[in-house]
Amino acid sequence: MDLHTHTLASGHAYNTMREMAQAAADKGLKILGITEHAPDMPGTCQHFYFHNLKIVPRTMFGVELFLGAEVNIRDYEGHVDLKDKELARLDVVIASMHMPCVQPGTIQENTRAYLKAMENPYINIIGHPDDGRYPVDYQALVKGAKEHGVALELNNHSLNPVCSRAGARENDLEMLKWCEKYGQPIVADSDAHMDIYVGDLGYAKELLEEIAFPEELILNRSPEAIRPYVNKYK
Repeated sequence: MDLHTHTLASGHAYNTMREMAQAAADKGLKILGITEHAPDMPGTCQHFYFHNLKIVPRTMFGVELFLGAEVNIRDYEGHVDLKDKELARLDVVIASMHMPCVQPGTIQENTRAYLKAMENPYINIIGHPDDGRYPVDYQALVKGAKEHGVALELNNHSLNPVCSRAGARENDLEMLKWCEKYGQPIVADSDAHMDIYVGDLGYAKELLEEIAFPEELILNRSPEAIRPYVNKYK
């Protein structure tokens, strides 16, 4: 599975929903998440886009679709840019911090932002918490995710040398150390903004193998493993 991808609707991605689904089918994925950037991101779709996702089939080319959003954490109190009634309609919700939407704070402020976002019952995954521009207390982050039943993302794009997120490898190693200690699940995602990157988890897989991270804590291992963590099946 790959739960974090974007289409043309996000404004800075380059393929249609059908093209992304076809790429997922070609690569043998069982589940594809299409999680468009929520309204605070410049150039993305607005609220009505998410309201109208009900018309889209949840299977394309034999791939099960999880249609949702990558919402923006907009302050250190964990508020996001879609309302709860909108989030409740979505199959999967990823909450992330992005430079156009919230400025980095202190370790305490950034950690609080994530922890407060986790209190929202419709937020399923914390997206790319490895971005060193937003330093966090990873022990507290992992303990909070465990308490609230939220998955933490190992973002493949963050580990790509061309990515602008700072210190991702070191931060991921720190996060994974605490995940293993506390039995906190992670999900590896591509964060693909183009069809050729759908299902591309090479950097993430290499890191997980390097540290022999327990397979039972990797939600990509089966469709059944992810279901308790997404709105679609809650």
